[in-house]
Amino acid sequence: MDAFGMGICAAAGALAFVAGASEDIDSDIGSQSNPNSQVQLAAQVGNPHRIYNKAIAGEPPSNALWCAVACLMAYVLIEGYHMPLLFAAVAGASLAALFDGVMSISAYLGRSASQARFNQWIYLDIIRYTTPSIMAHVWITSFCITLIAIIQVYVLTPHHPFPIPVIGLIWGITVGAIGSSVGDIHYGGEREFQWRLFGQGLNTMLSGQIVRKAEAGLRNSIDNAWFCAKFGGPCTGLGFGLTVFLDNWRTTVFDPVTQATYAIAMGCFFVLAMNLYNLYMEISARKKYGPYPGYKGDIAA
Repeated sequence: MDAFGMGICAAAGALAFVAGASEDIDSDIGSQSNPNSQVQLAAQVGNPHRIYNKAIAGEPPSNALWCAVACLMAYVLIEGYHMPLLFAAVAGASLAALFDGVMSISAYLGRSASQARFNQWIYLDIIRYTTPSIMAHVWITSFCITLIAIIQVYVLTPHHPFPIPVIGLIWGITVGAIGSSVGDIHYGGEREFQWRLFGQGLNTMLSGQIVRKAEAGLRNSIDNAWFCAKFGGPCTGLGFGLTVFLDNWRTTVFDPVTQATYAIAMGCFFVLAMNLYNLYMEISARKKYGPYPGYKGDIAA
């Protein structure tokens, strides 16, 4: 282990923090993941809205696509044209953002048009100023993950045996899964149903009864980004950043070839410790603040 290796490891963790935060905010702006079902149902239960409604796919597969496209473009430029690593990452992220923009617009138009019978309009101003924000966050996520893949393959020693498109695919799935598990609740629970007590749970009969009025005027997706950038985005970034940092740390401290047993054991220890700490926090929070009114079956009741 040397200072350079640990510095690069820390840099990868910092890039992952930014990627996780931007991924979650992109999802919140476009109603990409689990909360999207409530946005999709809203018009059908008499609540037409001005919230972007794309849900190209779940966060893991969609982010896997963006990151794999960015890494593939960078890989071609690096290996085929010997382009500097940073410029290749910029070009790859730009291509991924263009892919996302096209798919986001087509998804929004298709979903909104299919709900015309429920009085759901297509708002061109929402497309005009929301889509660039979605693309910008996808660019940041793809750029950061492409740099992480480049670091693992071209900078760290020993080099990662996989090519960067494969690594980008894996990290894209990972950041999307962490965004779904960590970031969703701070948008779906707190923002869409802020007239309900947080943690109470949502009765099926309330599905689609989202809040449509913002602090000034009708709510749109930029309001959601403003809200989620305070807590949900940073929490997602922290989760992904720790994942990347700790994973790279164990293979930096322990040689993955000659000390593979120690590296694997350290990884298992991290997973076990995080699960136990998460269980402790959940039970502690439920004992202090629960059970919630109207919620049945609280484990700490």
